[in-house]
Amino acid sequence: MPYRHTIGSRTYRFDDLKTLLARASPLRSGDVLAGVAAATYEERVAAQFALAEVPLRAFLNEALVPYEEDEVTRLIIDMHDATAFASVSHFTVGQLRDWLLSEAADAEALQALAPGLTPEMVAAVSKLMRNQELIGVARRCEVVTRFRNTLGLRGRLATRLQPNHPTDDPRGIAASLVDGLLYGSGDAVIGINPATDNPKAVSNLLHMLDAVREQYAIPTQTCVLCHVTTALQLIEQKTPVDLTFQSIAGTEAANASFGISLSVLQEAWEATLALNRGTVGQDVMYFETGQGSALSANAHHGLDQQTCEARAYAVARRFRPLLVNSVVGFIGPEYLYDGKQIIRAALEDHFCGKVLGLPMGVDVCYTNHAEADQDDMDTLLTLLGVAGCNFIMGIPGADDIMLNYQSTSFHDALYVRQVLGLRPAPEFEAWLQQQGIFDEHGLLPASTSSQLLKQLPPALR
Repeated sequence: MPYRHTIGSRTYRFDDLKTLLARASPLRSGDVLAGVAAATYEERVAAQFALAEVPLRAFLNEALVPYEEDEVTRLIIDMHDATAFASVSHFTVGQLRDWLLSEAADAEALQALAPGLTPEMVAAVSKLMRNQELIGVARRCEVVTRFRNTLGLRGRLATRLQPNHPTDDPRGIAASLVDGLLYGSGDAVIGINPATDNPKAVSNLLHMLDAVREQYAIPTQTCVLCHVTTALQLIEQKTPVDLTFQSIAGTEAANASFGISLSVLQEAWEATLALNRGTVGQDVMYFETGQGSALSANAHHGLDQQTCEARAYAVARRFRPLLVNSVVGFIGPEYLYDGKQIIRAALEDHFCGKVLGLPMGVDVCYTNHAEADQDDMDTLLTLLGVAGCNFIMGIPGADDIMLNYQSTSFHDALYVRQVLGLRPAPEFEAWLQQQGIFDEHGLLPASTSSQLLKQLPPALR
């Protein structure tokens, strides 16, 4: 059905809900590239006014990608919790926004509502919100997950220690790993992006990480971010797999471009659970997403990139992940042109994921050919810390020498923890204090008396 809104003497018409959502989305280069963006600022405002009047039930009746053609759509519709939805079923998108900004939307109410909201509903309401509103609502959401430690508790900020190396050299990886641990990074996961997806090479890295974790009794989880099918092979070989990783997207066709389907993810989830390696919980999946992935695979079905991104969260939600990470600026300026667009997209992703009940982290990052710099990332990092982000990345010098992009450093994590009074995951924090790396106030001055340094082999001291 068409949607309309009049500004002055001009009436804007939007032929369907998909078009309306795209025109209402804040400006970003990917939507311009796809030909779905509003032509003018006035058209965008008209679309936002029209979107505010759309009943939430419309998203259950008008599939943006046909049910018969797309398994992600089928997942969204078939898993929708009508009971949880009942309390807001009479709302329009604008009324949902008003409720989310009200005192009634506390952490308990948001948690109860999450299964009743579809990604499209949450994407829609985010398009009507200012940055401060995205931050304020996300901050009230508390999504707690567990494996060997407890992540997502209020007042905590975890980090993924990312000791990548362009040739997967064990000594280079070990040096970055120790560096990160001595700055208090690694409670979300110690996770390596491997230079190759070769099962033997991945297995070697997993065994190395597991040996380090066990030797120093580190209460965290490890992961080598190989393809899910590689992880399945390694699980069958009894390799020490803590978390199974996969990049995911918001349409069946985009996921197919990654070489996955919902059935493959289901198989991997069940296989990883069967290893029973967690100690305080069994949340075993780690997913990464990013605006623009569906468009880059020509699998966006005419949707705007932010709505596609939110649909990926339905895939993630199905498998109760420990971690979900929006790698927000990684694809490049074709999709998010500058610092302003990256910041907006990150706040949208974090908000949408949290409201849908996901343990959202954000890779605060950009490529060197984007119109962005580290000052933009400092701003975004601070905003996400205020918004209650579950975790960020920790990379030596904020410069990933294997993936060739800019992210956040171990020092950045210390900064945002210090200025906002945030702490690591409780089990990991206790370990840091036992090792003489932290005290109750945070990082201690470097000292050779650190228990971790005492135990290191001489070549790594």
